[in-house]
Amino acid sequence: MDTVFKALADPTRRLLLDRLREHNGQTLTELCEHLDMARQSATQHLDVLGKAGLVTVVRRGRERLHYLNPAPIHEIDERWISGFDKPRMLALSAIKHQAEEYAMATEAATSVPTYVYVTYIRASAEQVWQALTDADLTARYWNHANVSDWKPGSDWEHRRVDGSGAVDVVGSVIAAEPPNRLVITFDDSSGTEKPEGPSVVTFLAEPHEDIVRLTVTHENLPNTEMLNGISRGWPAVLSNLKSLLETGEVLPQAPWEMFPSHA
Repeated sequence: MDTVFKALADPTRRLLLDRLREHNGQTLTELCEHLDMARQSATQHLDVLGKAGLVTVVRRGRERLHYLNPAPIHEIDERWISGFDKPRMLALSAIKHQAEEYAMATEAATSVPTYVYVTYIRASAEQVWQALTDADLTARYWNHANVSDWKPGSDWEHRRVDGSGAVDVVGSVIAAEPPNRLVITFDDSSGTEKPEGPSVVTFLAEPHEDIVRLTVTHENLPNTEMLNGISRGWPAVLSNLKSLLETGEVLPQAPWEMFPSHA
């Protein structure tokens, strides 16, 4: 974690992270508009943040969009906070967030940012693809079976494995390019009106020697409630997937079960 702490030690880099937290998915030009900084200097700082895993770049055509990646911060939290005083910290955080939400209640509504999460897995791209699309494997690390033939245009279902057969998420396959790229719609069937349609999840597996960089991008989120939910859910699910592929076993406790107990 030395590179993470080194990256965070610089106030300019922390400012860049704050700008991405406020509005994720910015180009270099957009970031420089809000900073008194030359493009070359901003690029150097972003390179340091990228090497630390705190910022990831997603290409959209000819554009390079920069996203805040919470994975390293999540690992710091697990190492130095979760095992010590997490309940009290969560309580204080909840009070702070409630106060901030109350203060912002009268402000104009803004669009919900795209969520991006990056993790590195000691596996092949083929193994990651199988873990994402095999119903039996998803049942092991997600507690739901993802069922589909995974062909573009096909439907997919996120089925519970408790014997009820209930489906909590549905969607369709937009693109399937094994073993590197899978794009699906993601509708949690909550009944919430979504005038812009369901959200979209993209899995991008980029192999490098013995590891794979897996980037999960969740776009077109309908509201901050869903953003908050997936911000807790994706790290838990992907940590379980990573453990399964690297050790053959999922984590000893389901990571998503931590959240209700600390609420």
